[in-house]
Amino acid sequence: MDALQVAIRRRHFNVPPRARGAVAPTDTLLRYRNGQPATYRRYDLMWTRIGRQLPWVAAQGITTHWLRHTTLTWVERHFGYGVARAYAGHTDSRGPATTTYIKADLHAVAAALAALTGQPHPLAGGSEGQALPVPLAKG
Repeated sequence: MDALQVAIRRRHFNVPPRARGAVAPTDTLLRYRNGQPATYRRYDLMWTRIGRQLPWVAAQGITTHWLRHTTLTWVERHFGYGVARAYAGHTDSRGPATTTYIKADLHAVAAALAALTGQPHPLAGGSEGQALPVPLAKG
């Protein structure tokens, strides 16, 4: 990728989602130039192309779903099942009856995001005001 392509992509991703065609906060972030949301097929093609350039990506079978699964596994192991469910956006109550009672608030999800990225998040502190949370202790 040359410098011009990098500049174009950087400029595209710095454009607010609304300017790219998103209306609601839940709308798809990545979009085609015409404003239509990127499809699953587009993501598949992207990972195929990345795998051609980086053979280890193809060898490991890395995909968008793989990244999501790996991220949620890390969040669950460090912050618990309730935070992982909320981080994933799961709001259904299917599964064991206890699933109904396992909840995490926005501050807990922000704390997981701050720990994962190593960047402070304004909502991560909750009432204590800490910016970078400490994951659950393993015992």
